[in-house]
Amino acid sequence: MRQTLRIGSRGSRLALWQAGFIRSLVESKFPGIEIEIHQIQTIGDKVLNVPLSKIGGKGAFVKEIEETLLRCEIDLAVHSMKDVPTSLPEGLVIGAVAERHDPRDALVSKAGIKFDHLPKGARVGTSSLRRQAQILHIRPDIQVFSLRGNVDTRLRKLKTQGLDSIVLALAGLERLGFRDEITECFPVDVLVPAPGQGAVAVECRADDKEVIGILSQINHEDSRIAVFSERAFLEGFGGSCEVPVGCHASVLDNRIRIIGLIASPDGREVVREEIEESVQNYRSAGQELARKIIYKGGSRILSNPSA
Repeated sequence: MRQTLRIGSRGSRLALWQAGFIRSLVESKFPGIEIEIHQIQTIGDKVLNVPLSKIGGKGAFVKEIEETLLRCEIDLAVHSMKDVPTSLPEGLVIGAVAERHDPRDALVSKAGIKFDHLPKGARVGTSSLRRQAQILHIRPDIQVFSLRGNVDTRLRKLKTQGLDSIVLALAGLERLGFRDEITECFPVDVLVPAPGQGAVAVECRADDKEVIGILSQINHEDSRIAVFSERAFLEGFGGSCEVPVGCHASVLDNRIRIIGLIASPDGREVVREEIEESVQNYRSAGQELARKIIYKGGSRILSNPSA
């Protein structure tokens, strides 16, 4: 058994919380291992004035960390699962998915006003096209503004940029101690989360059998099944989908239920479906749900992503 493990992580407060969380899980199983956390800056951290879709999409927060992992300068990488592209670089695998946090989106309102009671023309900030599309579909009278930056930055911008409220992941708010800031949480069937939202993934080299063995001891199987079915859903649209996509899977009593959605960025078109299957078929269920949505009208949205 190796004596030291090197974790690669982004340097934001939330990313370091996640790296520390994985460190604590490993230490609980392997108290003799010394664990170091190495901070790595990604293009998503450096470029804050451009939409993510323009600087690499999902890969914007993982590419540099994966390159460091492939160079053997770290032993594992910790990511928010929703930031990890469905196609991994050759030689890398997801070694573990920690027990998932609450995947819902949350509203933080300057005046404590709930979403349904926001005034006509209210200014709502979000970093996500998926949230934007669903917000506009529910409330086309609202103005949605792009809001980049870490959780702390977005909460600060709520107070300084003339916004009425912002929408962001509940998991990040709770992990950083901002639970009291939350005005309300959206049910997953009202604002469908991003695939993998709320889950922490641990990536490692496919040939590092010792690390894979260590990570198998901290993997939470129901969480892994749920997020991999959501990723299979995303793969059904080509994996690097440039239109708003939401998906949430839940595992209960050997069954998996998946809600999926694809939308136009302006929220005018939304195609939503759900499926329930045996948990053994979690990947094929995600892919089948994508096919159902494409057949139901999703192909029209995919063919005109800027609409």
